[in-house]
Amino acid sequence: MASDMNDYFNKKKSENGGFDKKTSGNSGGNGGGNGPKMPNIEFNFGGGKAGLLYFVVAVVILLVLAKPFTIIQEGERGILSTNGKYQDQALLPGLHFIIPVIQKVYTVDTKVRIINYASKIEASGGNAAGINVKPAVTVLDKRGLPVTIELTVQYRLNSQFAAQTISNWGFSWEDKIINPVVRDVVRNVVGKYDAESLPQQRNVIADEIDKGVRASVTGLQNSPADLQSVQLREIGLPEKVKEQIERVQVAKQEVQKAEQDVQRAKQEALKRAAEAEGVAQKARIEAQGIADAITIDADAKSKANYLISKSLTSQLLQLEQLRVQGLFNDALRENKDAKIFLTPGGSTPNIWVDMKDAKQRTTAQ
Repeated sequence: MASDMNDYFNKKKSENGGFDKKTSGNSGGNGGGNGPKMPNIEFNFGGGKAGLLYFVVAVVILLVLAKPFTIIQEGERGILSTNGKYQDQALLPGLHFIIPVIQKVYTVDTKVRIINYASKIEASGGNAAGINVKPAVTVLDKRGLPVTIELTVQYRLNSQFAAQTISNWGFSWEDKIINPVVRDVVRNVVGKYDAESLPQQRNVIADEIDKGVRASVTGLQNSPADLQSVQLREIGLPEKVKEQIERVQVAKQEVQKAEQDVQRAKQEALKRAAEAEGVAQKARIEAQGIADAITIDADAKSKANYLISKSLTSQLLQLEQLRVQGLFNDALRENKDAKIFLTPGGSTPNIWVDMKDAKQRTTAQ
């Protein structure tokens, strides 16, 4: 374009005999003299292609400076503001084009965030990305004794209502929603218990705090935060209460030890009684066995005698007398000096003494 303009002016100059002649003629008609010369303007930008390149570069620089686009990362949402008014729907992760100057995008984090309520902030490592450290919650128990509660709260911005949350609560919504709710619920829950009973009721208290915080946060308009967990980490008690709890624990341990000793003694006594009962039972069984044996033997003899007596007849008795008499007769043949004693009322001698034996002879006399 600049080259064409230069060619045009050069052509006009050659046709009219140059700008100097025309100018001098005009000036002569106006009274002569040399008038001012027309300057020779050259529009040379280095050719058509170079000019186009310069134009494109200028446009790119203008776009970069104006930044008519924005990129939303994963785990984030964009809040689009047009002339100071927030758009209801948050921008999803990705590339979005905006109108410079008129529109602006504010990026908010929707990843899980943590608030640590700790007694020693320096020892907790300070603040890190997504981790906020705050002082432990100081609470008065049922009797007015100070108690410190350490918690860990995990939460995230509700991405569905991110724009409404920022519009209603601002970018410091955490300090306006999570922190006040946690402290208020902890005070209400712990204030119902005595300091001494807090360690024993730890699980109950943790459950009540979790439910209370969830109900308070989700009960807000548009549910600004999605609560992940509320973890009760530590219950800090006054030193006097700790000492009293320790004394109670020691007393309980002593009572338990005494009860264990009593149970052990009872078990030993039962063991010895069981052993004695076993010995006595054994003796009874053995005595019963002997008695049963004697009874059985007596019964057997009685039955035998009964059977024998039932089997005896007068003929058998006479036969027995004859057999015994024969034995005595045989003895008298052998020993002529033998004396025979007869049983009164019986016909068969049942004692006989050999008179040749001096000892038996003396005894018989």
